[in-house]
Amino acid sequence: MWFERLAREFRELGHSESTTVERALDQISRSTAANVPGCSAALVVVWREVTGPDGSVRHVVADYGASHADLPIALEQQYTGGQGPAVEAVRRLRPVQVRDLLRERHRWPRYTSTAIQCGDRSSLTQPSPLPGGERVLTLGMHSGRAEAFDGQALSPLAALLAEHAAAALHAVDRQTDAARESAHMRRAMSARTVIDQAKGIIMHARGCSPDQAFVSLREVAQRNRKKVVDVARDLVAENSDVHRRSGR
Repeated sequence: MWFERLAREFRELGHSESTTVERALDQISRSTAANVPGCSAALVVVWREVTGPDGSVRHVVADYGASHADLPIALEQQYTGGQGPAVEAVRRLRPVQVRDLLRERHRWPRYTSTAIQCGDRSSLTQPSPLPGGERVLTLGMHSGRAEAFDGQALSPLAALLAEHAAAALHAVDRQTDAARESAHMRRAMSARTVIDQAKGIIMHARGCSPDQAFVSLREVAQRNRKKVVDVARDLVAENSDVHRRSGR
């Protein structure tokens, strides 16, 4: 069944170490468009909750993935105009179905004409909060045909599918954070190593203590408006060149 296939694909996406959030969103949108019955295009949007100075709460687009190029145009119209299925779904945290936009022009006047020009006649948009409470995912299934979706039959499955998509994105987010932290640690360790090497060179040349050697590095960095690690790296490179030229 299409639902089990998509749910499995979303789970695998969340376990892939090479997947970024952007790739995950694009893959979710393409797979949804290709597998959900009646769906010809899909839009996945991650919204972030923002509190204004007056205490009012609104949702801003943090990222999105679209299976077709026309959908971002319609999303921009929703976002700037403050009306449309995705905006309503994230605002009310409940599914929004459009049976036929041509017969529902009054619903979102500023959005409808743009959506119809983009080939969108009917849709079902399902929201799902992401873990942490500050972000919400909306999974929008769109069709160029009117009455393409049986809301009563599809809504429960769409809710579960949106939950799987949200869980996959959360997993990718965590992997991205872990990779970023690991890279930061590697850079920190590399910086510490080169600074220790530079301190050793200064200590050998001047017969000073490690603390005094570091003070010297810091003073050079301040005078030249550079980072201590960059000064240390230059010193180590220069010392290596001297040793190569002397044949040592």
